[in-house]
Amino acid sequence: MNFTELNLDNNLLKGIKAAGFQECTPVQEATFIQTLNKKDVCVQSQTGTGKTAAFLISVFQLLLTDEKLKGSKTLIIAPTRELAVQIEKEAILIGKYLNFKTGCFYGGVGYAEQEKMLSSGIDIIVGTPGRLIDFSEQEKLNFKDIGILIIDEADRLFDMGFLPDITKMINRMPPQGERITMLFSATLSTKVRNIAWKYMNNPVEIEIAPENLVVENVTQEIYHVGKNEKFKLLLGILNKENPKTAIIFTNMKRTAEEVCKRLEHNGLKCHYIMGDLPQSKRLSVIEKVKSGKVQILVATEVAARGLHINDLELVVNYDLPEDCENYVHRIGRTARAGKSGKAISLACEKYVYSLEAIESLTKFKIPVSWATDDLFIQDKSEGIYFSYDKANKSHNLTDNRPHKSKQPVQRKRRNVIAEPSRGGKAQSKRYTRLNEKYSNSERQSYREKTSAGNFQRKPAASKKVIPRINVQPEQKQGFFKKIASIFSFNKNTDGRKIKTAKIKPAKKGSVYERMEYYKKKHGITFVPAKELLSKENKDK
Repeated sequence: MNFTELNLDNNLLKGIKAAGFQECTPVQEATFIQTLNKKDVCVQSQTGTGKTAAFLISVFQLLLTDEKLKGSKTLIIAPTRELAVQIEKEAILIGKYLNFKTGCFYGGVGYAEQEKMLSSGIDIIVGTPGRLIDFSEQEKLNFKDIGILIIDEADRLFDMGFLPDITKMINRMPPQGERITMLFSATLSTKVRNIAWKYMNNPVEIEIAPENLVVENVTQEIYHVGKNEKFKLLLGILNKENPKTAIIFTNMKRTAEEVCKRLEHNGLKCHYIMGDLPQSKRLSVIEKVKSGKVQILVATEVAARGLHINDLELVVNYDLPEDCENYVHRIGRTARAGKSGKAISLACEKYVYSLEAIESLTKFKIPVSWATDDLFIQDKSEGIYFSYDKANKSHNLTDNRPHKSKQPVQRKRRNVIAEPSRGGKAQSKRYTRLNEKYSNSERQSYREKTSAGNFQRKPAASKKVIPRINVQPEQKQGFFKKIASIFSFNKNTDGRKIKTAKIKPAKKGSVYERMEYYKKKHGITFVPAKELLSKENKDK
């Protein structure tokens, strides 16, 4: 179906043509049949099939033609800042010849500019849940004004823990009979259907080819390679494919930084994005990639959804994703809008265990390609170690070669003598008290005594087993004093101090004879323990 066959506003058709759209995709055609008749829809369709244009064109046409919606606002909720910005740009492009204002609201940036947009009046609000709720709590955004609600990437929103925020916002909006709601998701899970049942007005379910999770126009390959040779193989793949634009996905932020830095050492123009980067820098990097100034983008999972780069030729899974669904979203960045693309995965010993789940989900056996020796290109950054510089807020990497010495970090401490403890760390509380209690000369004397070579830790004395004896209650007074008097400290052959008895009891004789011996020597009557008597009886 051609867009001109739909009964759309002329200015809207001009914007659709300017955006380069001519034929409706299956999901768009199925959506327009319901939404243009003011029905709620719950749409399941894979990524890259034109869902964004489907709900934006519906929104513009409804705002233009429905008298009940005049003066109301449209709210589009997205899971990530990148996706929200992408939706805003497409809305501005399609609505180029319409008199509607579109604004984007997300965290990670200041409030002032976004507050100014709200106060000046806005028709289409695109945002992430956190910032939208913030403005609602500040009474700068009234959800009662919402006439059309769009929930995009619903399954992703719920996976990220935004379900309570979504329900909070919906509860503050007009009831489902007084608004139009559209929900779009890659999968219609139980949570998605529950939201549809509870907060939507008899929604029509639209499922477009749910059995094919991966776009057919994506050529998939996988290489089995050791972790130590993975980067050399990546260089060979980039040299062989020579893509104009490519995205390399990693599982960890540090890996993304390191891969990007090593690619730069090998003469490739690249940038990386991750959740920790400031929003302004992330947007700047994405713009450079889209404009062609940067050939390669290294990204973590934050860019797997909502990032649209025209004519993206290659997606490389440097690390196989641990969540099998993320594989679908990663490779869905290419082969969009009917175009073709390529996805290459590197399966090392660390992440190869995800392969079975990925193939089970996609119901597709990824063809294995074998890397020949000429595909491994020598890494110019080999031998250079890159570490994550926590002190640098810009998250740059540090060239940490072995022959370069690190400068110690100087930290200021108040009233602390940085004396090392036996564990190697400064005991700040202990020496703070020392500063307050003693004079300089006393502290100096303490340091000399405890300095290396002048002070040795006293070894633990060897335990000596002493036979247990029972003492009568009337004889307890002064007993321990008398017992202590019979011991003295003598030096062993190795120089340690050990306890030895002054008077040794007779080695021969019965228990009673030995007790009589102690009575004469110490004037105390002892009662032998039962264990000694029983042992003596056995010996007899």
